[in-house]
Amino acid sequence: MNIHEHQAKELFREYGVPVPEGRAAGNVDEAVGYAEAQDWPVYVVKAQIHAGGRGKAGGVKITRSKQEVRQLATEIYGKTLVTHQTGPAGKKVQRLLIERGSNIARELYLSMIVDRGAGMPVIIASTEGGMEIEKVAAEEPEKIVTVHIDPVTGLQPFHCREVAFSLGLSGDLVKQCGRMLAALYRLFLEKDCSQIEINPLVVTEEGQLIALDAKVNFEDNALFRHKEIVELRDLSEEEELEIRASDWDLNYIKLDGNIGCMVNGAGLAMSTMDIIALAGAQPANFLDVGGTATAERVAEAFKIILADPGVQGIFVNIFGGIVRCDRIAQGVIDAAKLVDLSVPLVVRLQGTNAVEARKMLAESDVKLETAEDLWEGAQKIAKAVA
Repeated sequence: MNIHEHQAKELFREYGVPVPEGRAAGNVDEAVGYAEAQDWPVYVVKAQIHAGGRGKAGGVKITRSKQEVRQLATEIYGKTLVTHQTGPAGKKVQRLLIERGSNIARELYLSMIVDRGAGMPVIIASTEGGMEIEKVAAEEPEKIVTVHIDPVTGLQPFHCREVAFSLGLSGDLVKQCGRMLAALYRLFLEKDCSQIEINPLVVTEEGQLIALDAKVNFEDNALFRHKEIVELRDLSEEEELEIRASDWDLNYIKLDGNIGCMVNGAGLAMSTMDIIALAGAQPANFLDVGGTATAERVAEAFKIILADPGVQGIFVNIFGGIVRCDRIAQGVIDAAKLVDLSVPLVVRLQGTNAVEARKMLAESDVKLETAEDLWEGAQKIAKAVA
């Protein structure tokens, strides 16, 4: 789950991470009213959408005149921003952030994520703040420092010093960095974050370390114990079909292809998407029905897939383990009664009760093709939509 920058900064304030003075606004008048009540040397108007690259898309504007805030806010509010993270459709700006401008001396990069390979949190730092970290990693990897934190011992002073020195900090800035990292690590653990990113983290001319930007993501599987975080969710920033899927505990991500996929298990789902592309088609979604799928959830998954107008065919690929193949088969049959299956359907079932499942499908009046293995199924569905 993702939240807006202004929400992330409120969490930062709660945990003692320095951020610029500012407030979110739901419309232009609210933004102007707040700005007029301030006496700042510089005013920053920022679009609030769940995507990076806002500055390049015209979503961040700066002025020294509070009288100009209305004009800048009007230019941004209601605009559809297209960035490298929004896709070609872009995202409409429905909220603004008005902030006090900072007197920037240096821009740095700082983030904290879970290194799943190492099984522990890792701090990522770079002197190249303000740039896309992926670009830095590709072009200047030596400028990225990673510091792993053993969850048994937690964040230690030597971790903080290593990060601070790698960023070229000295004197009191080293202490500020240590306090900031301690606060971020506490936030990371207590709120079950999957990512915290500050880009840029700035050193001001006054010698202060400030989080000029803030991005925080949370582990979806831990949200049940964080009602206060769930309340921050902005459904207007999410795909309608993805919202429907989450209501049924389905892991669904909409893509731009033409083959709707229904698979159990994230690894198998990724392999299925790859092999569909290898067969000459493109996946329209990632959909993992999970290991405890019921016939009802499978039927709902079909409805969600077919609600995507780009879907020209559906490939069901189930390896029955915990989830039995006959449950999937019943879901397919039930879905066919509830929705108009006007596109080709290929079903590949292997594993627990696969024989019974294939018999159920054969005896039903559902129009479909079956496949024994993954490659055969991918070829059949690709040929069907060619």
